[in-house]
Amino acid sequence: MTPEIFQNLRHIVTYLGNKLKLFDSEASKNGRPLAIKKEDALTFALYQHRSTRGTKISVYRDYVKTLKCSYNTFVVSVNRYALLALHILFCLMRMYRADAHLIKLIDATDIPVCLNKNAKHHRTVRGLAGWGHSGKGFYFGLKLTLCRDVEGRWLSFFLSPPRTNDRRLFKKVADNMNGIFVGDAGYVSKELEKEMYIEGKRIALIKPRKKMRKLATAFQNAIYDTRFRIEFDFRNLKLFHGLENHFVRSLNGAFANIIFSMLSFVLA
Repeated sequence: MTPEIFQNLRHIVTYLGNKLKLFDSEASKNGRPLAIKKEDALTFALYQHRSTRGTKISVYRDYVKTLKCSYNTFVVSVNRYALLALHILFCLMRMYRADAHLIKLIDATDIPVCLNKNAKHHRTVRGLAGWGHSGKGFYFGLKLTLCRDVEGRWLSFFLSPPRTNDRRLFKKVADNMNGIFVGDAGYVSKELEKEMYIEGKRIALIKPRKKMRKLATAFQNAIYDTRFRIEFDFRNLKLFHGLENHFVRSLNGAFANIIFSMLSFVLA
């Protein structure tokens, strides 16, 4: 157990909650008190994604003596405040946009919700998840499209089924922002480049496919070479912040896991 991580996260969550005025009491003076306070529920969720704990039950066992509630109450409380975590994430990204670097990176990654062999019987995210294809092969799950600047600030993201048009998602995450937007060969489209272009304000630089005969300046090649940074974000999200979790048992739990993992990464 690592209480230092928990205390540091508690301090960060309390600071952000007070600054954004998120922790006003939900219960009336005569009402029933909350089993777990908002700030505690958020801290437990982030603790799971920042420590070596892979599931909520392992977090519950760490603090079962201090929680004084059932495991079911603990899970419901943590999942309930995923929307609060999403609000914090949106506020942070809105703040980062004000100081964002001119060069912005856009890419997508897969979020499998189960093993391929179990896809036929998967029910938790059925109706939203679907079959998709990534560099690692076919998967059953969702797709996360992310926009960040070269200095590491997250600016926007979009969660969608795997077969959603990539070019449409590119425009969605770049909406209401200016700068140089860099994408990989999967976004190659003359129409996209025309729609993104605003003279003196916004341009899309899409890396051409290997078979395409297209000249590029040294400046463009230098910008293309920054794309690895967003791929490192996806790698760290999955390896160290628990973006992929095949053990969720409800739709609320599935989306709570994704939101808390992203907030954990942004606050790292």
